[in-house]
Amino acid sequence: MYLKALTINGFKSFAKKGELEFSAPITAIVGPNGSGKSNVAESFRFVLGEQSVKSMRGKRGEDLIWGGSESVSRGNRAQVEVVLDNGKRQFPLDFDEIRLERIVHRDGQNEYRLNGSTVRLKDIQELLASANIGPTGHHIISQGEADRILSASARERREMIEDALGLKVYQLKKQEAERKLTKTKENIAQVESLRREAAPHLRYLEKQVQKIEKSLEVQKTLRTVYVEYLRREDIYLAFHSDRLSGERREPAAVLDEVKRQLAAAKEILRAAEGSDVRAGEVVRAEEAWRSASRARQVAVQELSKVEGQLAYITRRITERSRRVTAPAPMIARAELERVVTSIESEADAAAQRDDLALLKRTLIDVVRKLRILLERAPQEVEATDQDGLESEHKELETVLLRLKSAAEAAAIGEAEAEAVYQSVRQSREAEAEGARAAEREVFRLVGEQRMLEGQVERIDRELAALERDRDEFRRELTEAVALLGREVARYYEVAVVVDGVELAPEQIAHEDRGVQRSRRHELEKLKIRLEELGIGTTEDVLREWQDAKERDEFLARELTDLTTSVEKLTALIAELTEELHEHFFAGIDKISVEFNTFFTLMFGGGEATLRRIEPKVRTQSEDDGAAIVEEDGEAEVGIELDVKLPNKRVKGLEMLSGGERALTSIALIFAMSQVNPPPFIILDETDAALDEANSRRYGDLIEALAKKSQLILITHNRETMSRASILYGVTMGADGVSKLLSVRLEEALAVAK
Repeated sequence: MYLKALTINGFKSFAKKGELEFSAPITAIVGPNGSGKSNVAESFRFVLGEQSVKSMRGKRGEDLIWGGSESVSRGNRAQVEVVLDNGKRQFPLDFDEIRLERIVHRDGQNEYRLNGSTVRLKDIQELLASANIGPTGHHIISQGEADRILSASARERREMIEDALGLKVYQLKKQEAERKLTKTKENIAQVESLRREAAPHLRYLEKQVQKIEKSLEVQKTLRTVYVEYLRREDIYLAFHSDRLSGERREPAAVLDEVKRQLAAAKEILRAAEGSDVRAGEVVRAEEAWRSASRARQVAVQELSKVEGQLAYITRRITERSRRVTAPAPMIARAELERVVTSIESEADAAAQRDDLALLKRTLIDVVRKLRILLERAPQEVEATDQDGLESEHKELETVLLRLKSAAEAAAIGEAEAEAVYQSVRQSREAEAEGARAAEREVFRLVGEQRMLEGQVERIDRELAALERDRDEFRRELTEAVALLGREVARYYEVAVVVDGVELAPEQIAHEDRGVQRSRRHELEKLKIRLEELGIGTTEDVLREWQDAKERDEFLARELTDLTTSVEKLTALIAELTEELHEHFFAGIDKISVEFNTFFTLMFGGGEATLRRIEPKVRTQSEDDGAAIVEEDGEAEVGIELDVKLPNKRVKGLEMLSGGERALTSIALIFAMSQVNPPPFIILDETDAALDEANSRRYGDLIEALAKKSQLILITHNRETMSRASILYGVTMGADGVSKLLSVRLEEALAVAK
């Protein structure tokens, strides 16, 4: 026995708790009209998950709860529990007994419980579908519904037969697959929409990243070229500065000695000549020549200085028009302290050694470090604006013209003074042979002095040019730090390597300056390229691009997974549809055979069959406009009944009498139950329209049917009652509450005997 017990509490007329046990193949429930016995069948529908209140003879959910009477107050909830035997594991649960419980409250809230645990309605439906049980269908026939299968449409009749064939589980799976398919397609549309929305921004970020990658590549190249340029330039300046300082030291010392000797010789010459006016003229001419020479040297130095300033201003104007210098970063206090400590350390070390060259070199390094530090300090983008630079450029050009004129005039004055000196000297040589030795010494010393002064002047010019190059070097270093970061300032740690061999400082210092100028030109091109690409906040852009790319890749994977899911769900739906059709067509043939058997037994002859109705769709021909009948492959097959009564011509079910319709519907219901027997069948007064002879046939069929399914019969028919092993009586007193009485016929017969 699959159905073991039913407990009703607060459901419709059962205001108080009532229990029914089903321990026999056939159990009958009897009682007068209006006593509430049909509420038992409806309680089965209720607990098995029926959602239509109308099918349980109500309008609202609260109609299923005891409404109260004069003596018994109304209830707040209705509760029905059914106990099913699962010893043979017909239900896919590892329990020997399954308790299903449903509770409805007056606010309309429903509760479903399975063995005491709260579950969903879907869980209940799937569990019952596995055993061919449901809230409606062929195994629960309520009062007046026996004729429903005859009056139903072909489509509705198909659904009833599918339910009887146990195809509900396939339908549930198909519905679930279709629901998932719809949801998956919606998700695909959402994912595609998200990708479309994000695509323009992603493309923009990709272009930015490509630009940044090119910028980083240019920065890398620029850093390499810059470091090599700075390293070579620093070595060149230091080497030649030391070289020129060393070369100048000796001629400068000799020049000082020559000047001292010349002064002594002049004193001797003056003493020897006494008041000789011509001797005084020689001295004055020589002094005038020396004065003119010094004036020329000063003019040349001023001219060289102004030319250097003018070249620097010209370069500034050119660079100013080409780009805007990036602002230098703020100097941290720790960095300032580090520089001060370094300067103090170098100054102390130089002070402890009596070396003029070391002191000079230390002073130059201190100035360079302070200049680098000053260039990093917060400043305006440019010290002066373009107009100021151009104004200064014009002023310097004016000064340059004036200095050139002065230098030319000084050179002419020197030449004239030298000519006068030479004339006086030659005249004096002719006149004063006695002082010739002293004069020759003076002349020799003057010539040597001039030669030495020329050497010193040449070295000083080269040192001035080196100082201008050093100023340019400092500016380049400051710009390199602003563009590429402070690590560029550590250029001195990088070795210069050519073809795998590290170059010595002497090799670097003696390189042709044209090669270094080519490197400078390459630097300028790279800086222009870098400015065109722009640097910006690369980390934020790269992070945003990485996030956008990962999200797009994730959406692409999701889209692929969803597309795969659509394909799988479509294949599953097609497979389930094919299985449904296969089982349905096979079941129709079996039910048709059983239907004919039961129909023949009921009517003592005749014939009854089930016939499939293939749906047709009318379409209009494009050629002549004539109506053409074509099949619609997506439409579902319907079921029609063909019956032939013995000794009677009947065309259609509508010509059957009430009794004949009842017998036909009973035969079809029994046939459906025989093909795929449910665990239990509930029949509510399906025998009401039968006469005595047909009631006996009905009883025989019930006993045959009870061999495969447990039967619960709600009846007034004595013949039907006689076939039951247990009788439950339903009575209703003055309080309107239905009560249960039970009688086991075997025990009653034993007591009677």
